[in-house]
Amino acid sequence: MSTLDTIPASQPIDRLTPDARAALEQVIAACLGDVFPALTLCVIRQGDVLLHDAWGWLDPESRRFPTRPASLFDLASVSKLFTITAFLTLVSEGRAGLDDPLIGVVPEFGATGPRPLDGGQDPHTKAPLPTPDDLRGQTADPAQVTFRHLLAHTSGLAPWRDVYRAAGPAPLPPDQPDPVSRRERWANALHALGGYPFVGQPGDGIVRYSDLGLMLLGEATSRLHGTPGDLETAIRARVLEPLGLATITYNPLQAGRDRHTIAPTEDDPGWRGRRCWGEVHDENACGVGGVAGHAGLFGAARDVAALGQAWLSADPRLGIAPGVRAEAIREQARTGEVRRGLGWMLKSLADSAVGERFSPAAYGHLGFTGTSLWIDPDRALVVACLTNRVYPGRDRPGIHAFRRAAHDVIAEVTDKL
Repeated sequence: MSTLDTIPASQPIDRLTPDARAALEQVIAACLGDVFPALTLCVIRQGDVLLHDAWGWLDPESRRFPTRPASLFDLASVSKLFTITAFLTLVSEGRAGLDDPLIGVVPEFGATGPRPLDGGQDPHTKAPLPTPDDLRGQTADPAQVTFRHLLAHTSGLAPWRDVYRAAGPAPLPPDQPDPVSRRERWANALHALGGYPFVGQPGDGIVRYSDLGLMLLGEATSRLHGTPGDLETAIRARVLEPLGLATITYNPLQAGRDRHTIAPTEDDPGWRGRRCWGEVHDENACGVGGVAGHAGLFGAARDVAALGQAWLSADPRLGIAPGVRAEAIREQARTGEVRRGLGWMLKSLADSAVGERFSPAAYGHLGFTGTSLWIDPDRALVVACLTNRVYPGRDRPGIHAFRRAAHDVIAEVTDKL
């Protein structure tokens, strides 16, 4: 069997039995072309690659460009795992503590003093949400927000705000120079992040999954690394280069990648006036220039799986101290059935996104575009599943059922090998 380090991102591998392959193909066939047009999978068990393959088309209408194992997908919130990995290397080096206040590194976040609470903003309709009666008249002190709060999504920050509108006008297509620099866009966004109302009290223990928190963590990471405002350099130096993840990149067209190796995502007639192809789907990440702590990375399944394998095996190249790694995959907060570690999702106690068969110790993350990375330490199993399920529109149903079914089948068939 081949180990991950010897497998190029472009090489297909199938070490499943015919029956196992047929069971997985049945799940895929039920969704391919309907829920998503393109799919890549990389499955690693006990350090060996069992499956590395691709299905569908990058251009489903003309069908000139089949999906390849090395095809790049918009990772969406799976990008957060690269941000939190980079940040935790800094914690491991003693440059920051988990319970340090954010304003110790990003002081402008606290410049306004206590802020009011409101109901937040709907990420789909962009409409403001009503302020709950029990929050009216309350204020929250941004100085109380710690890095642990950001990582566990207990900061009291809103899940979403239209930061992209504060950052600047809609950017030009990604193959054209943007008249507004990335640095200017991010400066505008950071100023806005320092003024939004909270939706809860920092450290109240309630999980409110927040893109804003990871945007701020990205800025803190860049400053602690010594490249303020340049998260891309920090992630490259602290994660991508040590692990040899050559396919992972922000702004793939600007990085010289061929458009026809990239899975397109949603048509955006309202803001950008074009289909997203080679540019990040997430509006806030796009609005700040394509590089953000919560979204923006593109990559191939092999390299997403390699990050998971590094976490699973406590790879020394990861640069994360054993105690910090253990803390990251330990439950930090729970609200209802939602359980969070430090940046990581932990397997839910009911109706899990990763299905029923993965062990209770499983941890991972989902991306809105249809991507995911899940790790089952009890099985020594890593699954990177990349799709572009937003291609037909972000409201298309089916991705949750597909994820559950696919991970159940993968757990079942790998148990029999």
